[in-house]
Amino acid sequence: MDKMDEIDFSGVAYLQQEKAWTAARGFANRADERPNAIDTRFGIASGSKLFTAVAVCQLVEEGKLSFSDKLSDLLPNTFSHFEVTIDQLLTHTSGIPDYFDEQVMKDFEDLWKQQPMYMMQTASDFVPLFKDQPMMFEPGERFHYNNAGFIAIGLIVEQVTGKEFADVVEERIFAPAKMYNSGYFRLDRLPGQTAFGYIEEDGVWRTNQYAIPIRGGADGGAYVTASDMANFWNRLMDGTLLTEEMANTMLQTRASGEDGDYGYGVWIQNEDDGVLKYQVMGYDPGVSFHSAFYPADGSVLTVQSNKGAGAYDIFKFIEELKIQKE
Repeated sequence: MDKMDEIDFSGVAYLQQEKAWTAARGFANRADERPNAIDTRFGIASGSKLFTAVAVCQLVEEGKLSFSDKLSDLLPNTFSHFEVTIDQLLTHTSGIPDYFDEQVMKDFEDLWKQQPMYMMQTASDFVPLFKDQPMMFEPGERFHYNNAGFIAIGLIVEQVTGKEFADVVEERIFAPAKMYNSGYFRLDRLPGQTAFGYIEEDGVWRTNQYAIPIRGGADGGAYVTASDMANFWNRLMDGTLLTEEMANTMLQTRASGEDGDYGYGVWIQNEDDGVLKYQVMGYDPGVSFHSAFYPADGSVLTVQSNKGAGAYDIFKFIEELKIQKE
């Protein structure tokens, strides 16, 4: 694809429809010149917030949680002063302080110059970064993208289930969705067929091992393959992961910001005649990711890159071609 070569894209693109289409460019490991392939695992950063939302929705279905439950009641010893609901945490409308405010801090890597990333191994490790900070605004007042809110949700999930967050997602989502190549892997123990994330500085490339937390969690950082992501969307929509009623609850517009409408852990692009797509995206140093489900025809488009930019350009290019052909 000329567009991929034009922007020096490194990653994969996968369009699942009646006739699947795939493409891959660049290296998963630059040192060994191991090429990216359609079955390469990539980090997806905040793209995995959707998995967190699904896990919460499952617990609500089981009667173990309610969207109206308050953080201060669920975790009183940790967040006694944050009287915000699970609904507000899932929709970025809680107003709680964030450990990384994307509207204030421009470079995620700068955060780990103050706090060594190798110390950030569990959700609890992030709590001191924000729990004693003041609220940003009154709960429910407005949309403000918030990573700490999903850290708090992860702690709630762990308390309710009695299990580590990654294990909950792997058991409740990855296994039933047949996402056999996905997981929350440590950066220093990445399995085979996984792309290293790369950062360029003055023409020299280095991995992102010292630029992001050593292991992902409820706010992001899972590794998936493009085909696994298609499996996820399909199992979300066919009733495997959630009942139809709960899926509709999660995929309903609940908040709106400058970048669009938002449900529980998912972006929603509404058009006059209905929903064009449900979408997730993720960006970290050495990571860019976009994936969407198009309800009109049931197709899935996923673009993953092990560079900090490029996924959006390729995603929009393929999407525009797809729409033109419809």
